[in-house]
Amino acid sequence: MISNLIFYFCLVQKFIKIYRQNIYGVMGTLVFHILLFAAFLLSDVDIKGNVKEDTILIEFPDIIPEPEVEEESLEEKPEVRTDKENYNNRSNIASNRSATENTTKSADEFFDDEYLKELEAAQKLVSDVNNQLSKEIVDLSDIKMPVETTEGMDPDSIKNVIYTGESNIIYFLENRYHLRLPVPVYLAQGGGTVTVDIKVNQAGKVTEAVARQNNSIRDKQILLYAQEAASRTVFNSDPNAPASQKGSIQYTFVAQ
Repeated sequence: MISNLIFYFCLVQKFIKIYRQNIYGVMGTLVFHILLFAAFLLSDVDIKGNVKEDTILIEFPDIIPEPEVEEESLEEKPEVRTDKENYNNRSNIASNRSATENTTKSADEFFDDEYLKELEAAQKLVSDVNNQLSKEIVDLSDIKMPVETTEGMDPDSIKNVIYTGESNIIYFLENRYHLRLPVPVYLAQGGGTVTVDIKVNQAGKVTEAVARQNNSIRDKQILLYAQEAASRTVFNSDPNAPASQKGSIQYTFVAQ
């Protein structure tokens, strides 16, 4: 008997323990079913699961009346403008014409001054280039030049300045004098002074001649004439001179 009581007591304790462990789950299940039942009631669903649907009735009249359409004339009505609109239009036309005339006048003044000056300068530049390109290319080695010689003269009497009319030639080469000095000044169409740097060997021959640039000279051809004349120049031989002695020859051209 006591053993049975102990058994039942242990069984009750076990159920109580299980109940305590699952009380929240049981309560949650009950609450869920209560809410589900309430939802069925609100949605008007019966216990069997049949949904009650309300019938929607739409009544159509036997004859649908057509909308009345006012007859409009297919011909376009002439646009009637008031005197005020006509005045505004005339004012706008006058304003546009005035603005156009002012713009044209300003453009004409611009073209008459700045643009035309630039255009004239550009045309002159093109003309100068075309004239330069149209010049016949001359082989300088074929050009004949008069030559100033000092044959039979006393070396002490020879000067380094040679005059040919209004033009002159001056050379600078220490302790040397010319034997043959070509004169190119008569070939020039334009004028100016050209200096040619030269190198002379001990035998008196010019081994190098380079004309210095001179921006004041317009006829660039005279630079080539001066350089060719310098390269043809012959000085006296001097075994004591440097192997490549530096000097210069200055040519003054007078415009023809």
